Amino acid sequence: MPSSRRRLDLDGVRRHLRDHAFERSAGRVGVELEWLAAPASDPTRACDFSTVLTASDVALPNGSRVTFEPGGQPELSSCPFPTIGATCEAVAADLSVFRSALARRGVRLIGTGLDPVRRPQRVLDLPRYTAMEAYFASDGDGACGRTMMALTAAIQVNVDAGPPEQVDARWRLAHDLGPVLAASFANSPFRAGRPSGWRSTRLGNWYEVDRTRTAPAHNGDAASAVDAWSSFVLAANVMLIRASELDFVPVRTPMRFDEWLAGGHALGFPSIDDLDYHVTTLFPPVRPRGWLELRMIDALPDPWWRVAVAVAVTLLDDAEASAIAARAVTGARSLWVEAARDALAHPFIACAARACFDAALPALARAGADDLTIELAHDYHERYVSRGRCPADELLDAWRHDGSLFATGPLVEAP
Repeated sequence: MPSSRRRLDLDGVRRHLRDHAFERSAGRVGVELEWLAAPASDPTRACDFSTVLTASDVALPNGSRVTFEPGGQPELSSCPFPTIGATCEAVAADLSVFRSALARRGVRLIGTGLDPVRRPQRVLDLPRYTAMEAYFASDGDGACGRTMMALTAAIQVNVDAGPPEQVDARWRLAHDLGPVLAASFANSPFRAGRPSGWRSTRLGNWYEVDRTRTAPAHNGDAASAVDAWSSFVLAANVMLIRASELDFVPVRTPMRFDEWLAGGHALGFPSIDDLDYHVTTLFPPVRPRGWLELRMIDALPDPWWRVAVAVAVTLLDDAEASAIAARAVTGARSLWVEAARDALAHPFIACAARACFDAALPALARAGADDLTIELAHDYHERYVSRGRCPADELLDAWRHDGSLFATGPLVEAP
C-alpha cells in the first residue's frame, strides 16, 4: 500500500528491477494456455461461468494451475520443467483432464486469439478488474480495453532469462523474434462476426490499448535489458492504486510511475509493493518476471500449441538456431503491426519465418523436444509456414466458403 512519506527513489526502483526481473533460473520451460469457453452445443453462445468454474476444482496430475481471465477465459499455467518435451507432455496430460471435466458439464474449449462473435462482458467481479475497466474507460469508451480483458486468449511461453552474460542478447532476440512468432501463429481474423482485416485481431486490439503498457519494452537501441525495462516501467502510466485490500482506485488522469514516485498522490507515495503491483499491470509482448514471458502468440488449438512452445524456446535456447534466427529477424523487429495485420502474407516476415523454422526444426531434438512435438512442428511448417500461411488464413477460407466462424475439428476447437 502507498506510504505517507517518500521511501523509494529512482535508484531503488532500478536496483529492485535489476535484482528481480532477470533472475537466473535453471534453464526451465513453462507455458500458460488461455482459451475461450463455449457451450458444446453452440459456440456462438456465452457460457455459464459458474459451470466452467466448477470444473477448475479437478485435480491435475502434473500440477498445472487453472485460473480465469476477466471474461471467464480459462487459463492453464504449467509448472516449470527442465525441457520442452517434459513441459509439453505434462501440460497435455493436465489439459486432457481439465477438458474432460469441462466436457462432462457441456463445455468445450476454443483455441483462437479473440472471440469472433460475442461482445465483451466481464464476469469476474474483483477489485483489480473493476479498477482496470474504469481505467481503460477513462481514455474514451474503453472498448479495446474491455475487449482485451474479456474476449482475448493467448499462449504465453516462459523461458529462462539466461546467465548474466547472455541476458541482454536473449532480451534483444526475444523482441526481434516477436513479430515473426506472432505472424507464424496468428489465429484471430474475426471480430463481431466479420473479418476484421487482421490475421491477429487480438494483437491488433492490444495495439489500441494504452501504449505505455503494451508497447515493446525494447525499442532497438543499445540499452541493456535492465535499463530498457526500468525505463519502460518508470514511463508507464499508473493504472490503479490499492488504497486497501478491497479498494483499488483507478488513476483516471495519466500519471507515469516516475511522476508518482517524485510527486506522490493523494493516497500517498509508492512502496516496493506498489512497484511490484504496477509491473503486473504492464503487458508488453516480452515481459521479464525473473524469466522472460513471451506474450505475442494467439491461442492455438490442441495440438498446435506445442509447436509454438517448441519453436519459440528452441530459437532462444539452441545456440546454432539462435544465431541463424538473429540474422533472419533483424529487419522484422519493428513490424509488429504488419505481423498482426498481414501475418505471413507480408513478404519479409514470411521469409524470416521460413528461415526461423528451417533453423528450429533440426534443433528441436537438441533442445529437448519430444517426438510428438517434433512431428507436429514439421507438420505445421508444411501446412502453414512453408506456404506463407497461418491458421487465420484457414479460418478465413472457411468463412468465405460457407460463412463459418467456428471451424469444426482440430483447427480451433480442442477435440
